Amino acid sequence: MFKGIFGQKVGMTQVYDESGVLQPVTVIQAEPCVVVRTKSPQDREGYEAVVVGFGKAKKPSKPHAGQFAGVAGAPRRHLREMRYEGASDLEVGTELTVESFDAGDRVIVVGTSKGKGYAGTVKRHNFGRGPMSHGSKSHRRPGSTGATDAARVLKGVKKAGQMGNERVTVKGLRVVRVDAARNLLLISGSVPGSKGSIVEVRAVESFDEEI
Repeated sequence: MFKGIFGQKVGMTQVYDESGVLQPVTVIQAEPCVVVRTKSPQDREGYEAVVVGFGKAKKPSKPHAGQFAGVAGAPRRHLREMRYEGASDLEVGTELTVESFDAGDRVIVVGTSKGKGYAGTVKRHNFGRGPMSHGSKSHRRPGSTGATDAARVLKGVKKAGQMGNERVTVKGLRVVRVDAARNLLLISGSVPGSKGSIVEVRAVESFDEEI
């Protein structure tokens, strides 16, 4: 059975599990996703995947609305793709809901981490700082970037730069509770991204992945 869905991160809270232990959880609002199309190895893409649409679209453009030509109902706001080996078994128009998940399912969550902007090496790579007194002027400078013999900075040297705002995959999480009436998934621990960001949730057994 296919267990995968896209949703929006609402925030974090805490609930008691079946054994009475207080668990920190992330709440994900996962409205029903509709299958827009499927991809197979015989197509030009050369791999199996399912393309789903979700969210309410206020004023979709004609090209965007054309993606939903074979799907009943109004066009959705977002289009996302999810790799799945059994994508050809899914029919266009099928709705994916949180009801496919069960409490205790092991899941993998993919999202975009919070952007921190341009950050220095102390914040970005956890470098140690220099002396803060006795005439030192190198409080948070990175220091040496290479040896004399190479006479150049090698590729991959940790330096200051853009931090965050990148695709992050978190494994080892599990579904604590499913609220089908409100389309909510409560997942143990924290997931990447800010409030309102889009996250992908997929069960381990559905995608034959290891944690």
